[in-house]
Amino acid sequence: MKTVLTIAGSDCSGGAGIQADIKTMIMNGVYAMSAITALTAQNTTGVYGIQETSPEFLDNQLDCIFTDIFPDAVKIGMLSSAEIMHHVAVKLQQYHAHHIVLDPVMISTSGHRLMDKDAEQTLQKELFPLAEIITPNIPEAEALTGLQITNADSMEEAAHKLYESFHISVLLKGGHRINDANDLLYTNGHGIWLHGERINNPNTHGTGCTLSSAIASNLARGFSLEDSVRRSKQYLTDALKAQLDLGHGSGPLDHTLGKTQ
Repeated sequence: MKTVLTIAGSDCSGGAGIQADIKTMIMNGVYAMSAITALTAQNTTGVYGIQETSPEFLDNQLDCIFTDIFPDAVKIGMLSSAEIMHHVAVKLQQYHAHHIVLDPVMISTSGHRLMDKDAEQTLQKELFPLAEIITPNIPEAEALTGLQITNADSMEEAAHKLYESFHISVLLKGGHRINDANDLLYTNGHGIWLHGERINNPNTHGTGCTLSSAIASNLARGFSLEDSVRRSKQYLTDALKAQLDLGHGSGPLDHTLGKTQ
């Protein structure tokens, strides 16, 4: 069985973060492992508290994983500080980790900034060069490029700029804000439009975590980057189609795709 490590924050409500990552990885046919960067008190209505893991304890987690069950791919999600980012970067380089999928959790889809400027600089300088692909949403891509993204053409311009700036593949997620469910994969010097199906479902908590974890899972299984992204996008669509409805806010996806035991 192929193995995947998620390095991210924990979501006590189970819809995003580590919990969503593990569910996604299991459903995509890999063995899931986790290194927790922070505990969060959150649910479908918001985030109410964050307690960061100490850098030393995060190092301990990563050492335990890489020296025993070496991951075939790595997904990186929420990293709460520049110091945590530095420690993750050092360990990934120390162990020569590969197939790194980085979800730059900088700005929420509603536009709320989740990371200070120092941490953003560290993310770009130390972790972007290690990644095979990054998966920004529209507000994150705007922050990284300084461009205003309003349509498909400006999505292409931003993705090209990210690719040229950081020399990594980019999956720019259109979402509902721009270009509906169509995403742009920019790799090998050109863009590939991935046309999606608009699912009328207000419960979208954890979609970014789910997509990036699915991509890492498929890369671990040996699929090409484009095939991994296509397969992952379909998995996310199916999870939304299952129409799970839990909580009083934007609820979680059904990672089991409606299956019951």
